[in-house]
Amino acid sequence: MKALSIYFLLILLAVSGCDNEKVVDETNLPPQASEFIEAHFPNARIARVVRDRDDLLTSFDVILDNQVELEFDKQGECFSVDGNANDKLPDSVIPLKILEYVQKNHSDKFITDWEKNKTTQEVSLSDNKELVFNLSGTFLRIDD
Repeated sequence: MKALSIYFLLILLAVSGCDNEKVVDETNLPPQASEFIEAHFPNARIARVVRDRDDLLTSFDVILDNQVELEFDKQGECFSVDGNANDKLPDSVIPLKILEYVQKNHSDKFITDWEKNKTTQEVSLSDNKELVFNLSGTFLRIDD
């Protein structure tokens, strides 16, 4: 009986630890996410929305018809914008302090990707350099 209980517990842990991705309708996006897309990508349409449940966290991966990929948390706050390597992201999606730093110090390049995690923000430039900033937008380093 004890072996059966351990076996059941292992199965339960394996099932609960799996990622759960599901394609959902765009109406399932949090309102803040929809507003973000409308404000910063007014000429793009949503091609696909995937709800991702990982343990206790829910996020939404959105692919636009211009191939830009966005990630939102369950409240609708954007934490990642992955553009095309040859296309400039709209300035409006980049935090102002980071945008000003890039315009001043890398004026011949443009931002193609932006990501925010728990401790840093990163942008990728058109020359494939990655710049790392803290959460308040202060430059930290270059990751090549």
